[in-house]
Amino acid sequence: MKRLKWAVSLLLLAALVLSGCASQGSKQKTKNLVIAEPVHLIAYLPLYVAIDKGYFKEEGLNVKAVTATGGAHVTSVVSGDAWGVIGGPESNQIANYKSKDPITSVVNVVNRANVYLMANKKLKLHGNSDEDLANFMKGKTIAAGRYGGSPNLLTRYLLMKVGLNPNKDVKLDEPADAAAVVSLVSQGKADMANGGEPQINEGIKKGAWNEPFFGFPSLGDYAYSVVSVKASTIKKDPETVQKFVNAMLKGLKVVNEDKEEAYKVLKKEFPTTPDASLKAAMDRAYKDNLWSKDGYITKASVAKPMDVVKKTGIYTHGYQYNKLVDMKFVKKAQDK
Repeated sequence: MKRLKWAVSLLLLAALVLSGCASQGSKQKTKNLVIAEPVHLIAYLPLYVAIDKGYFKEEGLNVKAVTATGGAHVTSVVSGDAWGVIGGPESNQIANYKSKDPITSVVNVVNRANVYLMANKKLKLHGNSDEDLANFMKGKTIAAGRYGGSPNLLTRYLLMKVGLNPNKDVKLDEPADAAAVVSLVSQGKADMANGGEPQINEGIKKGAWNEPFFGFPSLGDYAYSVVSVKASTIKKDPETVQKFVNAMLKGLKVVNEDKEEAYKVLKKEFPTTPDASLKAAMDRAYKDNLWSKDGYITKASVAKPMDVVKKTGIYTHGYQYNKLVDMKFVKKAQDK
């Protein structure tokens, strides 16, 4: 958290200098906003596009994305170090329990569970029934990611669904670094792993695994990554929230309708990732309908991640959709 505060402070200082320069030639003041992300992820492309294409600046906003790992992306909003957060609504609800200023989701970004399961190339899955999956996964060591993170919880959820006990029937390796799963499997320290792009393609190139044997996008509409802010922010400054949502919808439109332009931004965000990996990531995203088309967060899409945290025992206190989600800004933007 100290590193996050330091990074946020530097970003805000730079933003203030830039906005100060801009204000000399314009009466409009630019508002500086920080969005905390749990990892710098290809799936967050609509946010990066809105930043790169200047859609936020058109609304008078200077938006920066800051990576806050280990669950700090949510707590950074609670503490006020970040204006908003991109992540799952279930993480917000866990933080919201007994909170007087709950985190509220205002626009959808990733509307599929962007997690896949891969296995060592020596392992072969025969069939895709629950029984087949149970037999395939039983007794294996699975690099499942940080406990409490969405990839970890989805993996536990699937194990339970097919009749396995996550704490007894498999061994879950839970590294905090999502990128570590490739090396764990390639070095033989794990039999299976979960993850998304670019890890999937990296693992294929290194010979760690073949194509995923299971993809959670098969769950359908699933509010996997939404942008959320404090309820007090919505109450005190709805105009800024509206401007942010307006720009995000433009970013979503580009990603969904202009693949060439979206890919250009992707290359800027991940300059060291090989073109083949980036193209594979884009192909998988479009094939699995990864991104929300309209920014709307439905009740059904929220119910699924909330069911995952309930059945895995991470959070069992229930929730109210109308307190966890506020769609008035998306509706207003769409009515223009």
